[in-house]
Amino acid sequence: MIALSLAEIAEVVGGQTHDIPDPSVRVTGPVVRDSREAGPGSLFVAFAGERVDGHDFAAQVVEAGAAAVLASRPVGVPAIVVADVQAALGALARHVVGRLGTTLVALTGSAGKTSTKDLIAQVLRRKAPTVFTPGSLNNEIGLPLTALTATEETKFLVLEMGARGIGHIRYLTGLTPPKVGLVLNVGSAHIGEFGGREQIAQAKGELVEALPPAEEGGAAILNADDPLVRAMASRTKAKVILFGESDEADVRAENVRLTDSGQPSFRLHTPSGASDVTMRLYGEHHVSNALAAAAVAHELGMSADEIATALSEAGSLSRWRMEVTERPDGVTVVNDAYNANPESMKAALRALAAMGKGRRTWAVLGKMAELGDEALAEHDAVGRLAVRLNVSKLVAVGGREAAWLQLGAYNEGSWGEESVHVSDAQAAVDLLRSELRPGDVVLVKASRSVGLESVAQALLETGAEGEVSAR
Repeated sequence: MIALSLAEIAEVVGGQTHDIPDPSVRVTGPVVRDSREAGPGSLFVAFAGERVDGHDFAAQVVEAGAAAVLASRPVGVPAIVVADVQAALGALARHVVGRLGTTLVALTGSAGKTSTKDLIAQVLRRKAPTVFTPGSLNNEIGLPLTALTATEETKFLVLEMGARGIGHIRYLTGLTPPKVGLVLNVGSAHIGEFGGREQIAQAKGELVEALPPAEEGGAAILNADDPLVRAMASRTKAKVILFGESDEADVRAENVRLTDSGQPSFRLHTPSGASDVTMRLYGEHHVSNALAAAAVAHELGMSADEIATALSEAGSLSRWRMEVTERPDGVTVVNDAYNANPESMKAALRALAAMGKGRRTWAVLGKMAELGDEALAEHDAVGRLAVRLNVSKLVAVGGREAAWLQLGAYNEGSWGEESVHVSDAQAAVDLLRSELRPGDVVLVKASRSVGLESVAQALLETGAEGEVSAR
């Protein structure tokens, strides 16, 4: 963060200083909410959660060198006390971003946000210093904390924005007003909370509504292949750039194919030229993500060749998202267990099928959360797709939703041993331990709440006698 005095911060957030001998002391370190990350010159933000109250760590962080605590009550050490810590954090982020003059890129969508954000960051940082959201810290706390890591040297600030209802993205864009806004897709993620795809589109479109007009540099990057996203062009005064495989897209892909290892290759076309891309990531769904990143980069002044080189060299920066690891015995484990929705689940299955040509494939799948009334139909559809893609064995893990996955496979024609329903992650590990053979490919995927990453981790841990061991 740019160095601000405690007095300046108190004024920005509308707070009162307590136990601060010298208000001119500057915050020269990071703004953190985890007491373990506090250090010299930092500002610790004390949130009172259901289980842990950050105020209880106030003395500890100051002892570690923190300049002060942003708190909702006096804590006996240097503090700026405010009525609402979250609102104060947001106000501080807005102030800092406004002073920096950084080009702010914001993106949202039902699926692929984090992977696309990572691609955008890896492309843009070849041009200039870039700060971006770590992992999926895309909410009202994670977003301002990320924004506050920007400095005077930061040219591009790339922020992922999540939403669980109407008005959420409008709030986030109020904290960090974007110049470039990207909407990837409108899918079924959180459809149970929103109530329908039209409501999801309404919420996601709040991003393009927040953009400045074209004459002030505003740019809306929209998916030409998604009708609900494309229709958002009418909701913005910003310049509209379309990406996708459609002939009408400004940034598009031609000759898309997958390599023998399941990595996408294509010819990238931009308004200023074309160049070939072969990605290190796995799965054809990354083509759309790459095109979105390319559209952003082109709008910010990068050439087709520069973009293609960056996309071809980009890797996965966030854990448990199509992480591909080959064991010494030749078993390949694909850990995509960070989260799941119908679109990402189907994309992962297609990637598994592409990777498994000539090899046995295993899909270890669990519940997709927050689907509301669509849950049964969507789980059934995923089970059916596994059969259509000739996945060798579907392992459905968990309760009711897992049973629906297996039912879909059964109804599609998987009547033998091609699918099995197990109760939990340990049962899945036990099954895989006994049946995996060298050369097999295993995909592990479910919503984050299921915790199936433990299956992937167990498969990659080898015991003293070469056996796979579970945690």
